[in-house]
Amino acid sequence: MKKNINKKLIAAIFLNAAVISVTAQGSYVTGDFHQHTTYTDGSYTIGHMMEMNNKFGLDWWANSEHGGSDADWGIATGIDLGASIKWSDTGITLKGKENNGKMWRWQSLSEWSFRDIRLYRKVFPSKLIIQAYEMNVPGHEHASIAIIGNQFDESVPDVNALAQFEYLFDSSDADDSQPLNIAESKNFNNNHGKAVEALKWLQQNYPGQSWVIPAHPERYRYTGSTGWNIEHFRDLNNIAPDVFFGFESIPGHQSAGNRGEYGDESKRPPYGSYGLCTYGGVGWMSAKVGGLWDALLSEGRNFWLFANSDCHNNEANGGDFFPGEYQKNYTYVSEKNNAQALVDGLRSGNSYVVMGDLIDSLSFTIGSASMGGTYTTAENEITINIRLRDPESENHNRYGGSKTPELDHFDIIAGTVGTLLQSPETIPADGITGYSDEYKKDSVSTTKVIARFGKTNASADPDGIVTEAWSEEGNGFINVSYTLNIPTGQKMYFRLRGTNHALNTPNETDA
Repeated sequence: MKKNINKKLIAAIFLNAAVISVTAQGSYVTGDFHQHTTYTDGSYTIGHMMEMNNKFGLDWWANSEHGGSDADWGIATGIDLGASIKWSDTGITLKGKENNGKMWRWQSLSEWSFRDIRLYRKVFPSKLIIQAYEMNVPGHEHASIAIIGNQFDESVPDVNALAQFEYLFDSSDADDSQPLNIAESKNFNNNHGKAVEALKWLQQNYPGQSWVIPAHPERYRYTGSTGWNIEHFRDLNNIAPDVFFGFESIPGHQSAGNRGEYGDESKRPPYGSYGLCTYGGVGWMSAKVGGLWDALLSEGRNFWLFANSDCHNNEANGGDFFPGEYQKNYTYVSEKNNAQALVDGLRSGNSYVVMGDLIDSLSFTIGSASMGGTYTTAENEITINIRLRDPESENHNRYGGSKTPELDHFDIIAGTVGTLLQSPETIPADGITGYSDEYKKDSVSTTKVIARFGKTNASADPDGIVTEAWSEEGNGFINVSYTLNIPTGQKMYFRLRGTNHALNTPNETDA
């Protein structure tokens, strides 16, 4: 089946009430933190997936397998080897509660998967490779989780913190053996209340060393799940602002027939999607101007947008893009190949997402503030400066055409910043009852497209936005300087989106 692949860039800048000077000597790195191997439900060995991350030019990646349990030994099983080795066939001791020949994920993380990660750190010493996992979030669906902890300890590295977290909080982990010297009692009520408990645990124990990024958050797939709604994001961001700081609203599975593997709203629940589908590959929560993401930004939340491959397989007759093959996260870090610098960079908001290698660099600033930064002025006028590069090199499109997509236009989107909403005094364990209408509201009327830029000037769209010509400086670089008058004392944020498609392209861009 022919795939109609959209190429986009998505970026956010949050500039409101303080001054942050961007003087550190750092760089942007490309990465992916959501992918699978045969340690859970992927089709390839962990070694093959490590090689693909390197092949498609990523600077960092995280192995993020599902929590719970699995039957396969991930370094010896895969279609790349033509082999399938079950834990029950190896003589390897399976620890914890008996589980029909499956190994609990806490054990495979602690004793096997991390061993392989350490091996491939030696194979690719210039790359930052992180052991993470994809959590089955109690009461919801999935999230990418990482805890740096002792992973990079030079003497005795381990991922016991991550393994303990998986055992204690993953909704698919039914083990009750109290492994790894865990003294804490385990809550088996897999509801929103347990998700709150999990985020409290991370904020208390690893606030600067961990992340929880909801995966494909618009997707509803599991009976008994309430999915992800804005009230849940507000709860967890309020409880753990240093940990729960973004979402994967640009999902993986971009080459699926139902792009992103998002379903039909009429089937929800237990299977369907929030907002019907993806829009140019982007989930409703961030695709809609004035939608859920804008509602969060309009409270002044530091809550950022990411994308990932969610690669499970890459077979010729279907399957996923490999990590870095189609989508990349670009994140500014103070030091390359440093795990703490990466966590700090992701949390900072100085990131942007690119599909199909449409651009390969972006500077988006107001005064001294870059993406994720804040800026204060006593003036009633600000200037937004944008510099990006549309490369001439080919991307990895394997469907024909669009090997060198050209940026058609990009929009500046602006919103006003108001009051941060606090969680209810008692957070409902079911994630449903007890929320106010205001707390559940997932839209905002104050966010608008305020400017559009393209190769040439063009007449106004139905909303009165004209396309202004950008400035080209050669070698693919594009410059824009946009001046805006703002009311005295007004707090605002700004974000960018762009595409290779012209306005109103049927089935690709809406009105």
